[in-house]
Amino acid sequence: MTSVLYDAPGPKARQRNILYTVGFLAVLALLAWWVLGTMADKEQLESKKWSPFVTDSRVWTTFLLPGLWETVKAAALSVLIALPLGAALGIGRLSDHAWVRTPVGVVVEFFRAIPVLLLMMFASAAFVQFTDIESEIRPMYAVITGLVLYNASVIAEIVRAGILSLPNGQTDAAKAIGMRKGQAMTFVLLPQAVTAMLPALVSQLVVIVKDTALGGALLGFSELMYQNRAITANYGANTIAALTVIALIYILLNFALTSFASWLEARVRKGKKGTGAVVDIKTVDAGGAGPGAG
Repeated sequence: MTSVLYDAPGPKARQRNILYTVGFLAVLALLAWWVLGTMADKEQLESKKWSPFVTDSRVWTTFLLPGLWETVKAAALSVLIALPLGAALGIGRLSDHAWVRTPVGVVVEFFRAIPVLLLMMFASAAFVQFTDIESEIRPMYAVITGLVLYNASVIAEIVRAGILSLPNGQTDAAKAIGMRKGQAMTFVLLPQAVTAMLPALVSQLVVIVKDTALGGALLGFSELMYQNRAITANYGANTIAALTVIALIYILLNFALTSFASWLEARVRKGKKGTGAVVDIKTVDAGGAGPGAG
C-alpha cells in the first residue's frame, strides 16, 4: 500500500525487515535468558520467595493492601485539591488584567520548575519547623503538599492550552449574544475544552499515582512501594518477587484509571461538546501553551 507519507517496501526491504525482526527477537530472548539465569544463580526464582504472595494472606492484609490504600488515598487527595486549584490558576493566566495574570504566571512557572521530590522535602521540613503535625502522619502531608504544588501548576498549563486550542469564533459568538467573559468561560469555553484536556489530564493523574512512591523512598511514607522493605524483611530477602508484585499492582491500578478515563472521554465526545482538538502533555511540559497559543 502506497500513500503520500508511506511507500510500500519492496522485496529486498521486506527481507531486511524480517531479518531485523528476527535479530531483535533473538537479542531479546538472549537478554531474558541472561536475566533469568542471573536470578536463578542468586536464588531469586526459588518458590519460597514467590509462594507467600499466593499462600500467605498476611502479606496482603498486613503490607500490600494497606500500602495500596495509602497510595490511593494520597493520590486521590492530591487530585481533589490540584484539579480545582490548577483550573483556577489556568484561568487566571488567561485574565485580561496584568495584576492577576502576571503573579499567577510566576507561581505556575516557579512550581513547574522545581522537582516534585524537592517540594516534598521542603514541605516536610516546613511541617517539622512550623506545625505540630504528628510524625506518623507528617510524611503523607508532605507528599500531598508536594504533589499538589507541582501538579496544580502543570494542570494550570493544561487548562490554559485546552482553552487556547478552541477556535476564536467561540469567544466571539459568546460576546455576540451578550455574555461577559466569566460567563463565556464557564458556559462556552470550559465545557468544550474538557475533551481536549482529558488525555493530558489522565496522563498527569497517572503521574500523581506513581509519584507517591517518592515519599516512600525518602520520607518514610508507608505507601505501596515502601512496603517492599517490610516484605523483604519478613519473607526472606525476596526483593525481586516483592518488586514484581508491586509493579503489577501499579500496572493494574493505572490501567483501571486510564480505562475509566477513555470511557469518560468517549461519553463526553458523544455529547458533541468538543472541537476535535487535543492537548499534548509533552507540549505542556516543555512550556508551550498549546495549539491555540500565539
